[in-house]
Amino acid sequence: MIEIKPTRHELKSRRINLDTGRENVAVISRRSTALRPEVFRGFSRVELRSNSKVLLATLLLTDDDSLVGPNELGLAEPAFHRFAEPVGTYVSVTPAPSPASLDAVRAKIQGRTLGASDIDAIVEDLTHFRYSDMEIAAFLVSSAGFMTSGELLALTRAMSKAGTQLKWNANVIVDKHCIGGIPGNRTSMIVVPIVAAHGLTIPKTSSRAITSPAGTADTMEVLARVDLSAEAMKEVVAACNGCLVWGGHVNLSPADDILIGVERPLSLDAHEQMVASILSKKLAAGSTHLLIDLPIGPNAKLTSASEAMRLRKLFEFVGDHFGIETEVVTTDGRQPIGCGIGPALEAQDVMAVLANEPLAPRDLLEKSLRLAAHLLERDPALRGGAGYARARELLESGAALRQMQKIIEAQGPTPYRAEVGTLTADIPAAVDGVVSTIDCLRLNRVARTAGAPLDKGAGIKLFRKIGDRVDQGEPLYRVHAFEPSQFELAVAMAQNDPGYLIDGHDSPGGVRA
Repeated sequence: MIEIKPTRHELKSRRINLDTGRENVAVISRRSTALRPEVFRGFSRVELRSNSKVLLATLLLTDDDSLVGPNELGLAEPAFHRFAEPVGTYVSVTPAPSPASLDAVRAKIQGRTLGASDIDAIVEDLTHFRYSDMEIAAFLVSSAGFMTSGELLALTRAMSKAGTQLKWNANVIVDKHCIGGIPGNRTSMIVVPIVAAHGLTIPKTSSRAITSPAGTADTMEVLARVDLSAEAMKEVVAACNGCLVWGGHVNLSPADDILIGVERPLSLDAHEQMVASILSKKLAAGSTHLLIDLPIGPNAKLTSASEAMRLRKLFEFVGDHFGIETEVVTTDGRQPIGCGIGPALEAQDVMAVLANEPLAPRDLLEKSLRLAAHLLERDPALRGGAGYARARELLESGAALRQMQKIIEAQGPTPYRAEVGTLTADIPAAVDGVVSTIDCLRLNRVARTAGAPLDKGAGIKLFRKIGDRVDQGEPLYRVHAFEPSQFELAVAMAQNDPGYLIDGHDSPGGVRA
């Protein structure tokens, strides 16, 4: 066997058990035998090459030879997976200039309008992980300041073309999307089996939670696999007319996932970026008819009807431009939907509605039927206004439940346990009265502190909603967790401020529960 010897500027790759998120990170020894670390001063990134493979990474130095030796190049987990070369591969390391598209980002920071080619270049570099989080943040913040309609269309198009493009045999491909922010709002998991049972095609790709206690993909994962490939997804849709899978694994609009990861911690929710984010994925997914759910409420992403109207017009403008028939509805976002907050608890609500259980949450049931009705009326065979009656018929007959069971079987068994957290504590009302306000953001934080969504069974079980009468000492909700430390923190947080406002005879202005 002939041993391949490294050239003077090559190092042997080594895998480092370090999760650096989106960033590619490479590590060399300060005593490197092949490279002089001082050469890299002034460069934020290096270029790694092995045969035809090229990867840009942030370079770090170490004095710990047990981490990386003088003749080695350490690759953190994300960089190792993206480089996709075996341990021991010889890799050349050279200073890398900043991506050329950063000139366009600087122009945007200075207030200039970008052309389509500029935005194409930015998205290309984003999807190849050539930007640091700081540079991504610069693009997001400058775009949030102002974005023209031309820039919005160019960003949507560029993002949709950057990943997988799904094509379907049917002429009508329906889809729905909620802009989020409302706990427990798992209507997609009821709408999809209703619409699929009717016979329309609804290939639903959903996201995982970033700052919420559960995304649709997290909740569906309690029941079935969601990390399907594009080909596996197509097989499920062919067999069941629909699916509920994680969009990140299908690689639809990968630049969007990168942008969202930086956008959420900055609390950026610019309408133009939101529209580009959502419609780029729907365009890549092959949707022809799209229903957008805009919840309005004091703690929702949209707090007024006028704000919702502006966002609706943006969705319709971009949807029309790309040939997606887009319908936008506004819904009640004043409080959580359903009784559960957290993947396993939300999955219980979904299956209770599909099984027509008497105690299934009525708000989740009714909202799902109304949304399903809008999509069913995309079927030319249904008369106008008949969608709601058809949706109720499919649910009450058990057809929707059977369709959901078929989808679950087709997607395959989940590797996660569906048990609800066994550490529990009830959070009581402090006074007698009527619930007047529920702080969705507060309940989200309590559920996440309890361990959701990483612990599927962690979260909150609600007992009271707006308008309900409650006596002092009666439970408003129950906290569920598995880990004692997270449980204690969540309970303390809930006891300090449960997120409920109660109006009573002695407190007409309302008091914290």
